[in-house]
Amino acid sequence: MASKVLNIVVLTVSDTRDETNDTSGRFLQQAVTDAGHQLVESRIVKDDVYQLRAHVSRWIADDSVHAVLVTGGTGFTLRDSTPEALGVLFDKTVEGFGELFRSISYQEIGTSTVQSRAFAGLANHTVIFCMPGSTGACKTAWDIIQPQLDSEHRPCNFVGHLLNRPARS
Repeated sequence: MASKVLNIVVLTVSDTRDETNDTSGRFLQQAVTDAGHQLVESRIVKDDVYQLRAHVSRWIADDSVHAVLVTGGTGFTLRDSTPEALGVLFDKTVEGFGELFRSISYQEIGTSTVQSRAFAGLANHTVIFCMPGSTGACKTAWDIIQPQLDSEHRPCNFVGHLLNRPARS
């Protein structure tokens, strides 16, 4: 269990999923609460650049939201637009997340991992992790993300960056 509780949002990006068949979103929601964090919102949004930016921008602007977990929209179909929609919002990118995800994923699915555009970044002291839409990919990503959201993980984690926001004037 996390020693410092973070407020986390789960966003599923899909044109076909709904509450009844969103196994990836459901997995992430359960993983967040099982880790001792607070799930503050979950949402399913169509794969549309402007809808994605609008929702994530709202959460970035909300000082009470510490992390956003995004599943879906990271592939190469015409509708996959999560990297294009959200990458422009980042103050800093977390290159290591996508690199590590693809390295681990290679052991699971082989060269098909080259089609994963998993990525992460920081925006207004909020960390945003974007992963593929399959439940298996979400499990792989969570194994990377969970320790980074644990304030006790050493030698470093993201919690200090997320909880130590400068005062706004």
